[in-house]
Amino acid sequence: MRDTWEGVALEFLQHNAKGPRLLAVAGAAHDRSRRAADALAFALESRGEAVERLDTDDVDASRLRERIVTPFRADRARDRVLVLSGPERLFADDVRVMWHFTLWNSAGDEPTHPDASSLVDMTDPTAPRRRYADSCGTAECCSD
Repeated sequence: MRDTWEGVALEFLQHNAKGPRLLAVAGAAHDRSRRAADALAFALESRGEAVERLDTDDVDASRLRERIVTPFRADRARDRVLVLSGPERLFADDVRVMWHFTLWNSAGDEPTHPDASSLVDMTDPTAPRRRYADSCGTAECCSD
């Protein structure tokens, strides 16, 4: 079986191949989101991507846009990925629109996020698993 993080990295790159790309990682536990973002950033770097890794507690939409998104997007000629981790508010409607790709991580019976690009179950942090939700975004129907 392909490594979970490699699989997510490949999925992200398939749809977001060039330019300055923004990827947000969030979930119910901010510390777990940091670990997931670190692992995903490593997987992207292993595929030759230039990665910038940030973590934030500030999820005010205007401040995120001013301090992180706009400066990152300013150099449109450079191919690179910003992997940003933070609290679950990164997926709020007014913030989520800033990201090219979103990863929601959960553990155990925590709910998934219906608007996430990708879901990862980190109940066992040494063996994360992809989750796939049905069309309503709530029921797990399969995993790899």
